[in-house]
Amino acid sequence: MLNRRADKLELIRIAEAVALEKSIDKELIINSMENGIAKAAKSKFGSENEIKVQINRDNGDIGIFRKLLIVENPENINIEISLENAVKLNESNKGKKIGDEILQPLPSFDFGRIAAQTAKQVISFNVREAERERQYNDFKDKQDTILSGIVKRLEFGNVIVDLGRTESIIQKNELIPRENIKAGDRIKAYCLDVRREPRGQQIFLSRAHPKFMEKLFIQEVPEIYDGLIEIKSSSRDPGSRAKICVKAIDTSLDPVGACVGMRGSRVQAVVNELQGEKIDIVNWSEDPAVVVANALSPAEVLRVNVHSEERKLDVILSEENLSKAIGRRGQNVRLATKLLNFEINIMTDQEDSERRQLEFKEKTENFVKNLELDETLGQLLVAEGYSTIDDIKDSSSESLAKIEGIEIEIAKELIDRAKEFYKKDQEEISNKIKDLGLENDLINHSGLTPGMLVTLGEQKILTLNDFADLASDELTGTYDTVKGERVRIKGYLEDFALSKKEADDLIMSARNKVYQDWEMSNGKEKTKIINFWKCK
Repeated sequence: MLNRRADKLELIRIAEAVALEKSIDKELIINSMENGIAKAAKSKFGSENEIKVQINRDNGDIGIFRKLLIVENPENINIEISLENAVKLNESNKGKKIGDEILQPLPSFDFGRIAAQTAKQVISFNVREAERERQYNDFKDKQDTILSGIVKRLEFGNVIVDLGRTESIIQKNELIPRENIKAGDRIKAYCLDVRREPRGQQIFLSRAHPKFMEKLFIQEVPEIYDGLIEIKSSSRDPGSRAKICVKAIDTSLDPVGACVGMRGSRVQAVVNELQGEKIDIVNWSEDPAVVVANALSPAEVLRVNVHSEERKLDVILSEENLSKAIGRRGQNVRLATKLLNFEINIMTDQEDSERRQLEFKEKTENFVKNLELDETLGQLLVAEGYSTIDDIKDSSSESLAKIEGIEIEIAKELIDRAKEFYKKDQEEISNKIKDLGLENDLINHSGLTPGMLVTLGEQKILTLNDFADLASDELTGTYDTVKGERVRIKGYLEDFALSKKEADDLIMSARNKVYQDWEMSNGKEKTKIINFWKCK
């Protein structure tokens, strides 16, 4: 036990030194010491006792006490005491009443080896926890910023960075590929996340994130820092190529020229930090067609068909520009897709012409077959913008009669035939839904049309649970790269022009319904069990 005045003062000095070194409040260190000594004292006086330790902040005197509750008839002398005995113990307890707590002084004792080790563990644990909390508070506001530090060591491909008062980690997948980093190097990185962890690193950095490039541009381009130029979006293939889209708030500025700088000095500084990564700076526009044409540079775009609701872009180019637009292993179009957040379909002028001819032919054949029209009339309707039989059904005879060559009587007949076909088609679809064995929970799910239900049934998606297990890409379709080629993977409901947002809403509402049904059934089971035991 610390029983000499010099030792007691040394205790206070140790607390001050640790607090200064770790940048932790001295009071917290002393509280940790009190808790450690209290735990050691429990092993001496018995674990059933509630021990409280007080260290004098001025002279280091240590007081060890036992908490006792004042009761009328004490049953356990280790935790309870009568009011009479409390007064005998200390005259200052005269003002106490039943239910109050008092502190009974305990004699000093010598720490044994085990008790000393226990106290040390408690103090060390509390100090470590306090240090982690301090680190978190220091860096939680630095998330989404660039931090600079010294590479301390490399562990299993991860880089440990010394930030001064703490360490951070750059995980292997957040490094720029083929980047040569050595211990002792000064390094910049984007603060990806700051979070509480039971152990290990709390600060996670990244050099591969697109935001890292954006923050570098903010540092290098004063116009961006001052808010005269805005970064709209960015995308990266770390170590290879990147794209950044910028917009001029001040219309007198050239945003691309400002980012490039005199003789390319500004963009070159960013490129050097990114280990030679090629950066395309794209001028932003309200028109996505203009942006995609800029983003696919150096390819020259002939025209762009925009499908805003579906967030799709059909980009038409000449044959010689096709490879430039796609890029090596689809890199250029992939980065442009991420930049715009639009699905981009690349095709040649010939492919687009063939596609439009095929669509025209299919629409015409649909009218000819199902409405019993001659081919010329079918072609005329398609040429005037009528794509489906529903378009004709929902149209008015007056609007149809405005088409050259269609009289009012013919228009009325067309609408009647369209309505008759629709009625017959709905009956066939209803019968098919029954034959496929779709369950009512899926049939009644809001947002799914009869045609969608038939398509889902043909894919053996028969219940709401089956539907809730799907991803939106499985409904709308997506692209994948197979052997370096971009391949279209068809979605179950792709033919119904379903947008990604609509697909997400359908699936999420299905999942909510499934979860609610599970909660209700689970609740019923719990009620049954409770009622059973009540009866028992």
